Amino acid sequence: MSTPRSHHPASDKAIDTQKPKPIIWTISGSDCSGGAGIAADIKTMHSLSLSLSLNLSQDNVEICTLITANTSQNSECLIAVNPVATEILDEQAKLLIKDKPPTAIKIGLLANDHQVNWLIELLARLKQQDPALITVYDPVANASVGGKFSQIDPVAIQTLLPYLDVITPNLPELEALTCLKTETQKDTEKSSGNKLEKTTEQAALQLLYQGVTTVVVKGGHSNDIGTCLDSAYSLVENCDPASKTQLNTLKVSSERINTSYSHGSGCAFASALTLLLAQGYLLRDALTLTKAFINQGLSQNVGKNRYYGAFAIGGFPTDDRYFPDVVNSYINLPKSGFPSLGLGNGIDNGLCTDSSNKSCKEKEEKLGLYPVIDSLDWLKKLLPLELNIIQLRLKDLPFDEIDRQIAQAVKLTSNTITRLFINDYWQLAIKHGAYGVHLGQEDLADADLKAIANAGLRLGISTHGCYELLLARQLKPSYLAIGAIFPTVTKDMTGQIQGIENLRHLLTLQQDIPIVAIGGINLERAKVVANTGVDSVAVVTAITRADDYRKAVRALKAICQ
Repeated sequence: MSTPRSHHPASDKAIDTQKPKPIIWTISGSDCSGGAGIAADIKTMHSLSLSLSLNLSQDNVEICTLITANTSQNSECLIAVNPVATEILDEQAKLLIKDKPPTAIKIGLLANDHQVNWLIELLARLKQQDPALITVYDPVANASVGGKFSQIDPVAIQTLLPYLDVITPNLPELEALTCLKTETQKDTEKSSGNKLEKTTEQAALQLLYQGVTTVVVKGGHSNDIGTCLDSAYSLVENCDPASKTQLNTLKVSSERINTSYSHGSGCAFASALTLLLAQGYLLRDALTLTKAFINQGLSQNVGKNRYYGAFAIGGFPTDDRYFPDVVNSYINLPKSGFPSLGLGNGIDNGLCTDSSNKSCKEKEEKLGLYPVIDSLDWLKKLLPLELNIIQLRLKDLPFDEIDRQIAQAVKLTSNTITRLFINDYWQLAIKHGAYGVHLGQEDLADADLKAIANAGLRLGISTHGCYELLLARQLKPSYLAIGAIFPTVTKDMTGQIQGIENLRHLLTLQQDIPIVAIGGINLERAKVVANTGVDSVAVVTAITRADDYRKAVRALKAICQ
């Protein structure tokens, strides 16, 4: 058996619409009622893929099936589990490898130790051939209607873990895998939420130490009757071996949805996550979208009278109601948010700072073209062209020189219609009275957001996918930037290329906050981007490397107005 590879993070893949459609194997049991197992996997992945595709008449995934067991069950009980011989599974896998090698594998029911050992040998071979292969395991143990699917030796599962990119246990499954009590029983209603969270982290760490790359814990079985918290844990890469182990944690929370129609929801969760990772979504976005997909399905049958039923599988989630809250403990949120951009009034007179005020909304106009420049020389060139907004992004200069240039830039724009945003240097933006400041996600934890708000500065925030957008919009910023829409020469955006279709999806989550599209946008692409309905199109080289920057600005302004 081959040595387990050194895992890549499941979040290191970029959305690339030019890639051939992924081939996903699902290795799981057959539910004769059609609500869970292989049937749920196929329905979930085809439904999501079809609604993701630019061509809505054709989905963008190929699904192959290896059935580990035929079960006798319905929506009320599980009667029998009939395992399939590993010789048959191995024969099927060998044939599939020849003409349909997998991009990703979703693993569900494993009926016995023989199947676990067969799977370990299979994954060892496949990962040696393709180190980028994505593997997601939903450790199915008990049926939601009662009864056990398998009696697998925990040692066998431990041997499987090094070959897994993601494992998706619920709390009882996490307990069974680690023997650590996560306090899910009803008689522990008074247990501390912090204690539960700490124990869950310890259990996740145990699985991470045993070799799995990412542990996604589903929170539906917690005894918090109000909310459902899902968490993803992975080890921080390149840690100093001598230092304390660091966890990278993602948490999304939703109001608990009470419904009896949840049969197969665990299978759908793991299948949706696998499909999204195979389509190139970052782990944080795949988790967020999967949670929204599950919330959407559970919401379809709330209040139905029947005792029990199958999870309702829908399409790609676009309704903001179904998206979870991103849980953060490091960003200090100003209570009132940040002033609006005051568009429609020339130089902002401070009368339109309440984004909920109807009279303000009626005056709003699009930001339009948003040049991002790196020098005072470019600022002087562009100011006569009467742009609504410009961002000054100064890099690789001594701090004193940056201080001087920001002071001069603010002075140059003080009596113009151009709103000047300073990139990163929020202290200097406050010091010199700039109109606004633009921050990246990595800056939010360190910046004094209350000081920025108290100084009356507008705030723009960079986001790269739905997870960061949901986090950033909690701050009620003046605008949100989404990028990179296309690959760009100005910054390495590996793993964070959004594309036009994803931009359209993200626009459904903006909640009246102006959206700026940025990244790799030239004159030709600007037309496509503007047609999505974004409030602004940010460009860099489309102006700074143009043969005639004045002509380029005029053409881009006409597109973006």
